[in-house]
Amino acid sequence: MQGSNKCKTPEGIVLSEMYNELKQSVIDGNQQGSKDLVNKLLAQGEEAKAIIDNALITAMDIVGDKFQNQEFFIPELLVAARAMEGCLAILQPLLAASDVNPAGIFVVGTVKGDLHDIGKNIVAAMMKGAGFEVIDLGVDNEPAKFINAVKERNANVIGLSALLTTTMKSMKDTIEALKEQGLRDKVKVIIGGAPITEDFAKSIGADGYAPDAALAVKKAKELLAV
Repeated sequence: MQGSNKCKTPEGIVLSEMYNELKQSVIDGNQQGSKDLVNKLLAQGEEAKAIIDNALITAMDIVGDKFQNQEFFIPELLVAARAMEGCLAILQPLLAASDVNPAGIFVVGTVKGDLHDIGKNIVAAMMKGAGFEVIDLGVDNEPAKFINAVKERNANVIGLSALLTTTMKSMKDTIEALKEQGLRDKVKVIIGGAPITEDFAKSIGADGYAPDAALAVKKAKELLAV
């Protein structure tokens, strides 16, 4: 991070206070206010990675904790995620230009036969907020589509989502396809969705089970740290 958090801007605002204000703005779901603060920090010479590390990731960690503690619910999670994504739209082009490596490359999608995407969308947003590059394949994905994304983007984590019991078999099919393509040892697989359980995840050979978006982020970080 350029400069010191103890240095004051020309307006007399301490940088650390601006970071705290940005964190709170994202937590509150204030989209325009969050974008304005990002632009102010950039104008003060702060780097994109510093803004993500010092404000956005921290904010989304707090949002995730509040969700797990039932202080926040789906609406609060969604508005915070939208505020964070607005900030990332400004910062990600700057990250790409500076060759900053993401925390991981995460492919996410709803499996074949399943058209439900609300949970998947929240997971994608939370993973972006945690510093991952996210490739969102959308809904109704054949195993081959996940395979191609892993190969093309050199992904190291896959998130498989299903809301229907009838589509759970597609999760197993995708894991089997990864094995057949010789990719299983190169990528971690996390599964989630309303009918999914820890036992089911183990039975099909998934690396992790996440009942919600906050835990999906934690699980991905844990798996990549191994």
